[in-house]
Amino acid sequence: MEQQAAPVHDKREYLFDNYKVLLIVLVVIGHFIEPSYDQNPFLYELKWGIVAFHMPAFIFISGYFSKRIPSLKKLVQSLVIPYFVYEIIYYLLYTLILDKDTGLYFTRPKFSLWYLMALFVWRILGPVVRKIPCHMALSLTLGLLIGLIDPDNFLSIPRIIFFFPFFLAGLDFDSSCLTRFRNRKGYLTAIGILGAFAVFLFTDSLHDQLSPKIFYGRYSYESLGMDNVEGLIVRIFCYAISFLLIYLFMLVLPAEKKSWSYLGERTMAIYIFHGFVYSCLKYGSSVLSSVESNLESILLVCFCLFLVWLLSRKPFVSVTNKIAHLI
Repeated sequence: MEQQAAPVHDKREYLFDNYKVLLIVLVVIGHFIEPSYDQNPFLYELKWGIVAFHMPAFIFISGYFSKRIPSLKKLVQSLVIPYFVYEIIYYLLYTLILDKDTGLYFTRPKFSLWYLMALFVWRILGPVVRKIPCHMALSLTLGLLIGLIDPDNFLSIPRIIFFFPFFLAGLDFDSSCLTRFRNRKGYLTAIGILGAFAVFLFTDSLHDQLSPKIFYGRYSYESLGMDNVEGLIVRIFCYAISFLLIYLFMLVLPAEKKSWSYLGERTMAIYIFHGFVYSCLKYGSSVLSSVESNLESILLVCFCLFLVWLLSRKPFVSVTNKIAHLI
């Protein structure tokens, strides 16, 4: 979600800016409905739809814009130092303002900061792993196997391994291949499949027997109430669904500059600051956990849209940029 330069040329690809706008909206909504999504059927299925692809797609795009290998200094400047700064801010917020019992655990990222740690690791390992034959098959295999153990989310290892295939796929992706599919036929086909997926979510009862957390990547199969064989099968389907949705949305989203495309350049500010707002509302009040009716659900979604706009304003962007350039 960091501000990224074009992968191999200077022309801005607005398709990915527009894609990131959609994704950051879904990230914010997905977090804010977390305390109450199981209290409303609409929010419940919305949660399923969001987690099925929003982080895989964000990570895919991060991989796509990581084709140019940055220096170690730049990685430390843009990811490592901000990680420590935001961890300290979260700690102070939790302990001094929200009276939440926690510690300054740099090895266990708070809230959404795992992404900064993971992105640092992926950008270090990605260029190396790409040189290994069958690297995608290897990374997918590791992503399946990590679910067999429970490393207690130490250093976000489960998520780093689970989501790594999406980063590698982004590194390998050539956007020129979209040309043959971004036409009327491809658009209608993608819309049809996405529509069928939405209908499936709201009509199927079998997936309700599972938890949306199967897409989180941080939980072992056992902790999700599955045996190893069932967990492996479910995770294979998770990978398949996420990759399919990633590519389908690339066929339906606009590729030209829109009035809201600029938000795609400001996703880091939104990503960081929405976590502080969420934490204050979650631990400082009961408003998020009391959402039950459809009207309350719609109002919450509208609030999330407003928050995305608010946090994309220059003061918030300026703060994240300064923290990313402390050295």
